[in-house]
Amino acid sequence: MFERFTKGARDVVKGAVAHAERERAPYVDEGHLLLAVLDARGTRGSFALGALGMDAEEKRGAVGEALVTARRRAGLSQADAEALAGLGIDVHEVVARVEEVHGVGALSGGRRLGGRRPFAKEAKGVLESSLRMALAHHDRAIGDEHLLLALAARPGIASEALAGHGVTVPAVERVLYGGGAAAAG
Repeated sequence: MFERFTKGARDVVKGAVAHAERERAPYVDEGHLLLAVLDARGTRGSFALGALGMDAEEKRGAVGEALVTARRRAGLSQADAEALAGLGIDVHEVVARVEEVHGVGALSGGRRLGGRRPFAKEAKGVLESSLRMALAHHDRAIGDEHLLLALAARPGIASEALAGHGVTVPAVERVLYGGGAAAAG
């Protein structure tokens, strides 16, 4: 599948690995892929993000903060936290108590000191979904725009962080594939 990735998409995957390594994370997750998509410049994905108002550094920083918050919740999305609240479980209180005893970030999956970072199941799912996105749009190669579409489409912390800033599948598709001047070619 990677032979179908454009240079921009390969750079995103490499960037995601670099983000995971900087965090000393045990694996590359969908949040790392999202951060790498946000880092991209001069690509169709970065064009779409810019057209949707995600070119400002403070907005990109806000998405990064949303990912950090979700990681502190052991990767639970806000929707997951709200569902648990409906059962009487206050995720924020659980996180606070665990971090009080074990330190900030104790629920974020541990630390890896060295070696190759495997991709988490969700991150692999994003890569697989990017192929489906490319095929659905009759594109020959998988670009970072397909990774962005896959991140926005799959339920979880990445799609929540993007949707909070108006970056949804229909919005990205409208920018990239819709008619008129907003479409990138």
